[in-house]
Amino acid sequence: PWSVQSSNIMLWFLGCDCVKNRSSRAAAVCLVLMCVLLLTAVIVLCVHIHTKNTNYTKETQQLLTKITNLTEERDQLLTKNINLTNERDGLSTKNDNLTKQTQQNIIHQYFNVNGWSYYNLSLYFISSEWKSWTESRRYCKERGADLIIINNREEQKFVTSIAGRTAVWIGLTDSDEEGRWKWVGGSNMISSFWWSGEPSGYRGKNCAVSYPSGWYDNQCNTANKWICEKSFVKYHIP
Repeated sequence: PWSVQSSNIMLWFLGCDCVKNRSSRAAAVCLVLMCVLLLTAVIVLCVHIHTKNTNYTKETQQLLTKITNLTEERDQLLTKNINLTNERDGLSTKNDNLTKQTQQNIIHQYFNVNGWSYYNLSLYFISSEWKSWTESRRYCKERGADLIIINNREEQKFVTSIAGRTAVWIGLTDSDEEGRWKWVGGSNMISSFWWSGEPSGYRGKNCAVSYPSGWYDNQCNTANKWICEKSFVKYHIP
């Protein structure tokens, strides 16, 4: 009986070892399979990520190429626009110059026929008669003008050019207050072109006359030629 029981116990232990060995092999196989599956998943994921990165890189390059092309097209359009603007400005300047030249030609032709000269937006008339300063001014005012007011050296040169060597009355007087010379209309004298020693300051010499050499004071009742002036801005060619 003891030997039988001993045999049974031995068989039970052997059976348990077999079961344990089988379970260990199964666990090992499962672990290997799981590792294979995990490695496969990692490989697939890496391939997927690499593919996406490659696609993104290609798309990025394509976008950069498009941006570069658009930038070049924009620069070309800007250059064309600048060139067209310069051409337009050049044509506009030429047109303005031609228009001004045409207007000046028309003005000169019209007013020269009618006895008036055009200069710097003003009209000038030089008489062929001799009158006193007061009568000369009356003549100008009856024609919507007044005796000339000389504002600068350029205008003084213009007066000399149209008057020549002739003395002409200008719109300058100190009749209201001795020694205080004013232009017709009441404005103060700013620029002056008196000849050396002029005005003389003699009483009775209260009106200014312009010679090629400069201005002189003179008696207002003396007969001289005169120059009328009126603004061209308010004048309309019929």
